[in-house]
Amino acid sequence: VSDASGCSMIALLHTGAAKFPQQLLPRARQAVCSLLPAGVLKEYSSIISRKLASHGFGASMAAMSSFPPQRYHYFLVLDFEATCDKPQIHPQEIIEFPILKLNGRTMEIESTFHMYVQPVVHPQLTPFCTELTGIIQGMVDGQPSLQQVLERVDEWMAKEGLLDPSIKSIFVTCGDWDLKVMLPGQCQYLGLPVADYFKQWINLKKAYSFAMGSWPKNGLLDMNKGLNLQHIGRPHSGIGE
Repeated sequence: VSDASGCSMIALLHTGAAKFPQQLLPRARQAVCSLLPAGVLKEYSSIISRKLASHGFGASMAAMSSFPPQRYHYFLVLDFEATCDKPQIHPQEIIEFPILKLNGRTMEIESTFHMYVQPVVHPQLTPFCTELTGIIQGMVDGQPSLQQVLERVDEWMAKEGLLDPSIKSIFVTCGDWDLKVMLPGQCQYLGLPVADYFKQWINLKKAYSFAMGSWPKNGLLDMNKGLNLQHIGRPHSGIGE
């Protein structure tokens, strides 16, 4: 992971528990369980306990050990970048399509999918878009269309065993925009189907707000600050944020 949301979202998933104030752990547990109905892996509790112990959270270890078993084998961290301008252009088109496959037991990155996408309605990136995302024209020119990228996503999901009915995975996003607005909106515009695995996801903002009692208006930056985590990489870079 070269740059910013994947890294920082993983940091939140991976180390955020050790940063929670002890009095907030019960609320944090409820938040996780509300979004992941089966909670966090029972096997993973021993790993979490060791991490918490290294941070001196003795009481937190006991709290975390009561988490129910985890439903998901893998978390698929996703963060699109899309064409944009001020005022906003319509329709927006995905220009960067990154996914990080995170093992739900070890919390390690096992695989990545990353492709740039050729926009077709507004093929020329605006200066605002390049300044915001760091994506220059040459990075999208000649790249596959969204339809072709979605086909390659499906091939990657199959290769990684994520289409096996016995393997449970779920996408993780910072907000609902990626999978509630951007992908289905562009697919509708282009007449493309949306795969079922894109139709459910974990919104980290909701989990954070439930646990911490405040909505992260600035997304990852606020969540990192609230959990005393350092932001990694470049904001608005799909593969790295």
